Amino acid sequence: MNYSQLYQQSIEQPETFWKQRAQEIDWYQQPSQILTQDENGSDRWFADGELNTAYLALDYHVNNGRAEQNALIYDSPVTSTVEQYTYRELRDQVALFAGVLREQGIEKGDRVIIYMPMVPQAVIAMLACARLGAIHSVVFGGFAARELAIRIDDAKPKLLLAASCGIEVEKVIAYKPLVDEALKLAKFPPQRCIILQRPQLPAQMIDGQDLDWKTLQSAAQPAEPVALKSTDPLYILYE
Repeated sequence: MNYSQLYQQSIEQPETFWKQRAQEIDWYQQPSQILTQDENGSDRWFADGELNTAYLALDYHVNNGRAEQNALIYDSPVTSTVEQYTYRELRDQVALFAGVLREQGIEKGDRVIIYMPMVPQAVIAMLACARLGAIHSVVFGGFAARELAIRIDDAKPKLLLAASCGIEVEKVIAYKPLVDEALKLAKFPPQRCIILQRPQLPAQMIDGQDLDWKTLQSAAQPAEPVALKSTDPLYILYE
């Protein structure tokens, strides 16, 4: 079929179209149902299918000949840093940090807030949550404490991941004081915070609240992907 034919099929025969597309996915459990409705009358796609987003993004490619190809390139002009991660390297980093999260009691359905700048660890954190079936919520690093507290109270996260600081051109923004203030304002603060210490501005850690990212990672064991329903939520995104 050409594009026009495929498009027309997707409009006139959506279940047939998406059943064919679904066959291109490496499922843990192939869906027998394509389009159904739940008890509230809401449409649900592939309701009985099981898969894992992090596995499909990384492990699948490692297992199918792309292990040494670049999966992520980090190029920061503000820190003059360039880092490259192959699919294998990124898979291993994600599996290891998923092990960190698992050691902190994170499991399927738990919420995790990620309050970080655009560094590789933010991507690793998102995929690590997906690997375990946890629901991540990315909050733009540098948001004011009250706005962060509002998102904390809505998501009710078990864990918050943050960097010690962010960098905007030549200005270093301290994140940790904003996190501390947000936790005081929030009605449902997380049990723990994992802090990525950046050399530009290390944070003052609070005993009983804060844990060091790199220290935890150095002692962690990799975690395998968890099979999830197609209808399980992946993330929370606030406008």
